[in-house]
Amino acid sequence: MANRAVSTSRTELLNKYLKLDQQGKIMAEYVWIDSTGGTRSKSRTLPELKDKKYEVADLPVWNFDGSSTDQALGHDSDVYLRPCAVFNDPFRGSPNIIVLAECWNPDGTPNKYNFRHECAKVMEAHAEHEPWFGLEQEYTFLDSDDRPYGWPVGGFPAPQGPYYCGVGAGKVVLRDVVEAHYKACLYAGINISGTNAEVLPAQWEFQVGPCTGIEMGDQLWIARFFLSRIAEEFGAKVSLHPKPIKGPWNGSGLHSNFSTKEMRAEGGMKYIEEALKALEPHHAECLEEYGEDNDQRLTGDCETGSMDKFSWGVANRGTSIRIPRETAARGCGYFEDRRPASNADPYRITRVLMTSIFGKV
Repeated sequence: MANRAVSTSRTELLNKYLKLDQQGKIMAEYVWIDSTGGTRSKSRTLPELKDKKYEVADLPVWNFDGSSTDQALGHDSDVYLRPCAVFNDPFRGSPNIIVLAECWNPDGTPNKYNFRHECAKVMEAHAEHEPWFGLEQEYTFLDSDDRPYGWPVGGFPAPQGPYYCGVGAGKVVLRDVVEAHYKACLYAGINISGTNAEVLPAQWEFQVGPCTGIEMGDQLWIARFFLSRIAEEFGAKVSLHPKPIKGPWNGSGLHSNFSTKEMRAEGGMKYIEEALKALEPHHAECLEEYGEDNDQRLTGDCETGSMDKFSWGVANRGTSIRIPRETAARGCGYFEDRRPASNADPYRITRVLMTSIFGKV
């Protein structure tokens, strides 16, 4: 409680300064993806534009020390930040902005950890199919001891059951962080479509989408950045590990909902079934793109399919692919790929789905 009181006091002090006039300047927070699948950021001052908001074309290319993020060697450490998407800044408020940037090497090639570049090419090549994605990001709050937040010291909570979509003390923790994150995403212009408490105690989920093409990865990465940034203020950690607690506890996934204009139209079930037939021989290839330590989660238990076998079914959460019952009843709609781990890169997920179904570019 003392830490919360100190945090509140500091927030009140900060808000006093955030209200100060910026004298015709704005703060731009450049965000990028590092070598570990996390986000990094740093700020720069830009002149406020008259009668318009900043767009990608208005923003300067910047750089950072890649040797400090394991994205470059010390003797040639500059990595360039090329802006690719702009969002409203929920921390500093308007007119300040959040800038998502791609990482590029000085020789003009994309950095090794820049998965957005290839994804964007695939999305552009298959744009006529109007691919929609909706990703369900599960995550777990951790305390300072790296155990799930609110778990008994040295022990375990009651078995799973009352926590999923739970309400009330003893069932959920850190709802204030979840609410703050939800509002921040809406303010920023992210198409966050919902949130809920998950099966594992201290585990939550938010959903982003539907988003078209490359926008899916852009929006999910910024939503992840916001979650880490907000949890920081509340003194909590965020884990995207797919199996944060070993044993009979649910893991964390990044269930990926997908459709094309053909699948969404009348008679679309035909195209969904064709897509699943195309995906099956690429099962191993997809899993390579679907996150680290996913074998700890995809065991066939706890609402998961198997690493070794591709499967699908209607309303079946124990398969690789789930077709929602509503989709089956209507004969059109979307399917859910339940294989991706919570720590997977959304650019890699969406790219391999497209290339497995429609072919490589």
